[in-house]
Amino acid sequence: MAAASSSDYNGCGAESNEANSKWLDAHYDPMANIHTFSACLALADLHGDGEYKLVVGDLGPGGQQPRLKVLKGPLVMTESPLPALPAAAATFLMEQHEPRTPALALASGPCVYVYKNLRPYFKFSLPQLPPNPLEQDLWNQAKEDRIDPLTLKEMLESIRETAEEPLSVQSLRFLQLELSEMEAFVNQHKSNSIKRQMSLPSVPVFLEVSGQFDVEFRLAAACRNGNIYILRRDSKHPKYCIELSAQPVGLIRVHKVLVVGSTQDSLHGFTHKGKKLWTVQMPAAILTMNLLEQHSRGLQAVMTGLANGEVRIYRDKALLNVIHTPDAVTSLCFGRYGREDNTLIMTTRGGGLIIKILKRTAVFVEGGSEVGPPPAQAMKLNVPRKTRLYVDQTLREREAGTAMHRAFQTDLYLLRLRAARAYLQALESSLSPMSATAREPLKLHAVVSIWVQGLGPTFKLTLHLQNTSTARPVLGLLVCCLYNEALYSLPRAFFKVPLLVPGLNYPLETFVESLSNKGISDIIKVLVLREGQSAPLLSAHVNMPGSEGLAAA
Repeated sequence: MAAASSSDYNGCGAESNEANSKWLDAHYDPMANIHTFSACLALADLHGDGEYKLVVGDLGPGGQQPRLKVLKGPLVMTESPLPALPAAAATFLMEQHEPRTPALALASGPCVYVYKNLRPYFKFSLPQLPPNPLEQDLWNQAKEDRIDPLTLKEMLESIRETAEEPLSVQSLRFLQLELSEMEAFVNQHKSNSIKRQMSLPSVPVFLEVSGQFDVEFRLAAACRNGNIYILRRDSKHPKYCIELSAQPVGLIRVHKVLVVGSTQDSLHGFTHKGKKLWTVQMPAAILTMNLLEQHSRGLQAVMTGLANGEVRIYRDKALLNVIHTPDAVTSLCFGRYGREDNTLIMTTRGGGLIIKILKRTAVFVEGGSEVGPPPAQAMKLNVPRKTRLYVDQTLREREAGTAMHRAFQTDLYLLRLRAARAYLQALESSLSPMSATAREPLKLHAVVSIWVQGLGPTFKLTLHLQNTSTARPVLGLLVCCLYNEALYSLPRAFFKVPLLVPGLNYPLETFVESLSNKGISDIIKVLVLREGQSAPLLSAHVNMPGSEGLAAA
């Protein structure tokens, strides 16, 4: 495929027009009407003539018209409709005799459709796993009308909570129905055989496989719960789990390193055992990722398409190259196209197609455009010399390290024990302002405010009582105030509480008159009681202020 001049590119990027660019502009069509992502692009010699074509699993505008397109150069050679939205596309060899023309595998739903000579050839469905025997027995009873739908629901819920094997899709759909819909569902599906497919703790969105199926292989699955599960051959459960701090947007294997892009605009490198190696922050959100493999130089790197119109190429955490595009890139593919070995194919958010060819003299140099770690990181620090006191302290900690650790653990256990005892004492004596029982969900807050009548010794005590339940009202509560009768006088020291509606804050007011002319203040205990019970539900201690009126008199 011949390279076009930079003027044919319609100003695709400033870097492409520079003399020191590593890429030649081959083709740019902003109206190519290709809507896909990286997993649905594949390069293959479909006819065995040495001319590599581009296979595209096209979603169509808005995902409404999925189609299989084959491009030769910049033009669409063939186009055919697809039965469902494509999830991934790959080519493989089915025959050993010449000419060895590859077949196309297209994943969609639980099936893999195989095309030979661009015609439907075989449909492969994922193998089913044996269902839970108890679940199978329940559906057999439903088939013979020996169990009603309500009992079937209760038994299936019990199996879901206790059994290690997940339920089938049919049972899970049944548990989501309303009571009025269960009988019709059972009558419709009771004759169907229940099937269970291989499952992970969450829905997988990206898969990366390495190794050989007959010998040993590893499968890394990035799921919607933000975790990456790593499985090995003959393993029923994931062997390792990588927990991400954000949702994954891409998963690529480079040699023995798993490179993951996240929604926090960053790239992370992990080993196959889940150990984090490095992190690189991106200037914009990551839209797509794919592998760049240059066989002539033994180079493997990661290509990332960003929302700001950049395509960045990284080897580990070192930036190798930056390509500027007129629109955000949504899919990437690198390999042999036509008769050129190193061709980069990109599709944009608006449906455009960009084709670039790597120059034969281009060499990727680390740090050519941007440096990973700052230069100050390599500077040696002026560390002071170790003093004799530091050396003696280090020797003492080395010799008595076990005893020091035991003493620390003993003090920590004592602290936890005392805190637990104090908390238990507060609960037993109802000293907490919040109720510890679910039967009486209450919350008490006491506020003292002065009722201003000159400098008179009268105070107004306001109690805020709240029912923290979500739906149940509380009735039959009493409020009792305990105080020193020589210092204070309360006209309402004992009164009933009205019905407490959940969520509302009820202010309960009473007046306090100070009787001492010496300016002495004391504590008033406020107790919330239940009728017929001696133990208080809540309690609060109110520190009364001094009476300025009597002190002035």
